Amino acid sequence: MKVKGIIRGKTIELFQELPVPNGVEIFIEIPDTPLSNPDPNWQQLQAIIGAWKDDQEIGDIFAQIDRERHADLGEPINFDKFN
Repeated sequence: MKVKGIIRGKTIELFQELPVPNGVEIFIEIPDTPLSNPDPNWQQLQAIIGAWKDDQEIGDIFAQIDRERHADLGEPINFDKFN
């Protein structure tokens, strides 16, 4: 059985109830290198958060993206040809 929990000092707080009565002795196996957050997606996100913080060009890049998004790329519709 694998159960998730968190250590708080000498106490282990479990995130779910166990199907054993209080007072029963249990054994806990701790991995050699416990991960604080084993979710690989979260670890990847942590690695890139703030990556552009000191990038001087980022303002220009987003301004260009905004100009391109709001550019009028269409042609006027000639409604006379539908009559």
